[in-house]
Amino acid sequence: YRLSHDLSLVDASTATGNTFSIAANRLSSFYDLHGPSMAVDTACSSSLVAFQQACQAIQSGDIDQALAGGISLHLHPFGFLIFSKASMLSRKGRCNVFDEAGDGYVRSEGAGLFYLKDYDKAVADGNQILAVVAGSAVNTDGRKSGLTVPSADAQAALMTQAYASAGISPADIDYLEAHGTGTPVGDPIESRAIGLALGQVRGADKPLLIGSVKSNIGHLEAASGVAGLMKALYC
Repeated sequence: YRLSHDLSLVDASTATGNTFSIAANRLSSFYDLHGPSMAVDTACSSSLVAFQQACQAIQSGDIDQALAGGISLHLHPFGFLIFSKASMLSRKGRCNVFDEAGDGYVRSEGAGLFYLKDYDKAVADGNQILAVVAGSAVNTDGRKSGLTVPSADAQAALMTQAYASAGISPADIDYLEAHGTGTPVGDPIESRAIGLALGQVRGADKPLLIGSVKSNIGHLEAASGVAGLMKALYC
């Protein structure tokens, strides 16, 4: 963004130094990795979609290990301006997740990277295993009332698909780490989806605890998924 303001600064390294795709390729070059190397851009779900793509590649046998994650850095006011214009940012400067005081989110910086490996190979190699991925799923909303408005039905369908692929009953879940941005539009829709897919199959004496790490560290946007995954892992 900054270079585009002064085109005289553009040189032979500008493309390889700033293109999003090269971020992944640079890691592959530095560590001499030879498998698929790609940057994934699906907005706020980017890091989790990258994580899921890596899981799928391992499960299919295409690769036996992978690095997957995301990073969020705010090095230019452009993002603050466009999200402010869209009335997405909190005037109070807090992500009040699943709270009637929620008035938007707070942009924050951070990064997370996961080392994924085929389970049998990890055991054979004597690796320390922090968690096992039982299943995963990705979908999108299709046509709806607005491009940025989530769909409770699509989210509920995704959760149902993910837990079915994992072979886990919703009644056995101890905690759910939600996207939970603290926005008055997204949070009610997400909590309704969680209720539809997971809450209604549980007894009234067994409530499902939900939360979002954004209430602690803010919204890492493209890297927000791995931040939530880290929290879920430590929970």
